[in-house]
Amino acid sequence: MSILRIYDEQARELERHSRHEDITSRLREIGVAFERWEASQALTVSAAQEEVLAAYRAQVDRLNADYGFTSVDVVSLRPDHPDRAAMRGKFLNEHTHDDFEVRFFVEGKGIFYLHATDRVHAILCERGDLISVPAGTRHWFDMGTAPDFKCIRFFTKPEGWVGSFTGSEISQRFPTFDNLVRAAA
Repeated sequence: MSILRIYDEQARELERHSRHEDITSRLREIGVAFERWEASQALTVSAAQEEVLAAYRAQVDRLNADYGFTSVDVVSLRPDHPDRAAMRGKFLNEHTHDDFEVRFFVEGKGIFYLHATDRVHAILCERGDLISVPAGTRHWFDMGTAPDFKCIRFFTKPEGWVGSFTGSEISQRFPTFDNLVRAAA
C-alpha cells in the first residue's frame, strides 16, 4: 500500500495518508502527479523491457503524446546486485533536475522524499504507482539496503538522469526506506 508521510524540516511527522485519493490530492498541492496503473497482461518477474512496455502500452503512449518523451526504458535492481550500495548512494542526497522525473513502479517499491517549501513529503511508491516530480523540485530517493524493484523511466532529454546536488544534508535527518517500511509493517 502506498503511504504518504509529511514532515517538517526537522523530520517531525505532521501527517500520514494511505488512501490513494488523499495522497494524490496532497501531492498535487506541490505540483507532483501521482497515478495508479494496471497492466493489460500478466507479467513475470523476469519480464524483459519489451514485455513490460507492451503491458503498459496505452499508458506509455498517452504520456509520450502528452509530454513528448524522447526515451522510455525499464530499469530493475535486485537485492543480490553487486553494486546495489553504490547505486543506492547515488540517489540518497538531495538534488534537483532540469527536467521532470517520471517513474512507474512495475514491481517492488521505493521512497521519494520531496522537499517542497518547508515540508518533506515522503511517498512510498509501490507496484502500480506512477510519480512525476516537477523540474527543479528538491528531492532524494531511497530504495533500501536490499533494493527490489522494476520501473519504467521516462525522459524528454537524451542524456536521461542528470542530477544537480544541492549540498544540503537534510536527507540525513529523515527515516530511511528500511526504517519506514519496517514501521509500516
